[in-house]
Amino acid sequence: MHPTVELRAKQSLTLTPRLQQSVRLLQLSSMEFAQELRTALDTNPFLEYDDGQNAEESEATLDTDEPHLADQEAGAAGELSGLEGMGDTASSVSEPLTDLPYDGASESSEVSTEVLADSMADSAERDSLNNADFPVDPYAQRSNRNDGDDNDPTDWIHAKATLREHLHESLRMCPLSSRDRIAAQLIVEGLDDDGYLRQSLEELTELVDIDPPLAEEELHVALTLIQRLDVPGLAARSLSECLSLQLQALPADTEGRATALTIVTHHLDRMARRELAELQRQIGCSADEIRVACSLIRRLDPRPGDAFGRDENNYIVPDVIVRQIKNRWVVQINPAVQPRTRIHRMYAEMFAQSGGTSRSPLAQQLQEARWLIRNAQQRFTTIQRVAECIVAHQKAFFEYGEIALKPMVLRDVAEELGLHESTVSRATGNKYMATSRGIFEFKHFFPRELGTESGGTCSSAAVRALLKEMIAAENTTSPLSDVTLAKLLADQGVIVARRTVAKYRRLMKVPPAEMRRHHA
Repeated sequence: MHPTVELRAKQSLTLTPRLQQSVRLLQLSSMEFAQELRTALDTNPFLEYDDGQNAEESEATLDTDEPHLADQEAGAAGELSGLEGMGDTASSVSEPLTDLPYDGASESSEVSTEVLADSMADSAERDSLNNADFPVDPYAQRSNRNDGDDNDPTDWIHAKATLREHLHESLRMCPLSSRDRIAAQLIVEGLDDDGYLRQSLEELTELVDIDPPLAEEELHVALTLIQRLDVPGLAARSLSECLSLQLQALPADTEGRATALTIVTHHLDRMARRELAELQRQIGCSADEIRVACSLIRRLDPRPGDAFGRDENNYIVPDVIVRQIKNRWVVQINPAVQPRTRIHRMYAEMFAQSGGTSRSPLAQQLQEARWLIRNAQQRFTTIQRVAECIVAHQKAFFEYGEIALKPMVLRDVAEELGLHESTVSRATGNKYMATSRGIFEFKHFFPRELGTESGGTCSSAAVRALLKEMIAAENTTSPLSDVTLAKLLADQGVIVARRTVAKYRRLMKVPPAEMRRHHA
């Protein structure tokens, strides 16, 4: 074998920095996108907060005719269009860039109802949409400047105390030494949201630095204290212990209490399997005593921590708003998520007059600022096009509800808009739509297809809606089983298997028929 030198020509697809940024911005949620803009405003001197004034000057600055930057932007736009034809994932740029109004960025990811109504009212005023379905509230006239002087309406909302806050407040009323208080606080912080203590006491002793170290016996004392506070069942290490604590807190003369304690301590698995005859034989009591004890156990709370508020804050900011205007469903980008950024005109002019080269750090930052603004425009253009296509396909949903959802897949939208399917997937992921029927994720409008007896199709969402109506209208003393529900669906022309009905029922968080039965 002799070494040889060989020349080969090959083609490869390379993502430019601007294209990579366009793809990344498209798949971000509204909160992640707002955070991205805030980071850019803090780090790029050529970007500034847009207060809605001098919009024409901002556009003029953005379209400045510096040769090197203009050529680079034109080249990047050409690459984007070329990749669209090749089926690249960033194919969202099949239409020319359109200018979107930058007049409603959210200064905080936690958007309250009042602030959303404020932004929507401002947008309706600008677009002359006076017949919008969203009322203007007293905060609509409030200035939305980031001057720190305005009161946030969310500060007035009553927040339900979390489990840990409640327990810490209760501990303040207990006379404890410093070591005992630290041990009790350690137990409280180790609880899960449902109220259980799933960490071992040995692990907890290693989490606090105290001299001398806490002993397991001290944590046992603290654990007993937490379990005897005003909420029985908390800080339990198992379901059996949780139910036992609640039974022990009941009055001693409660009917069936002693038998129930025996069951939850030693025979909880048999009760779960409904082996009542075996329970009666093992405990040595009558059938009536077993029935009373089981009824008492079923009234207990297996997750006592769920009665308290959760300490995480989950906010959903809709990306688009769908409103009915003159018998037509109109899709509008939510003004609260649109970016309020623009090129800093004075800095851009000073850089142009300085004669800086295109390779200087300042030139790179100015180019990145322009890319960010244009890619943000393209992001909202793509989201709005996809949302309009969804609304056009699912018009019946907005008029009649869940039962009218039609089967739809991403490919349908991609083919209609001339985009790649992966681009539509990015444009629908973590994006939400505010409608008169509530806030829905874009993915909600893509239910899978099911066949019908007549040869037509219906969506899985429509089947779930039918099941929900049937279960809501059932006789509670004789609830409908999964087999019966499948037969009722078949009578309406929808052929689904019993296991499919069971799966949809679990997705709707509806218990089985036996657990829905109410004894007269």
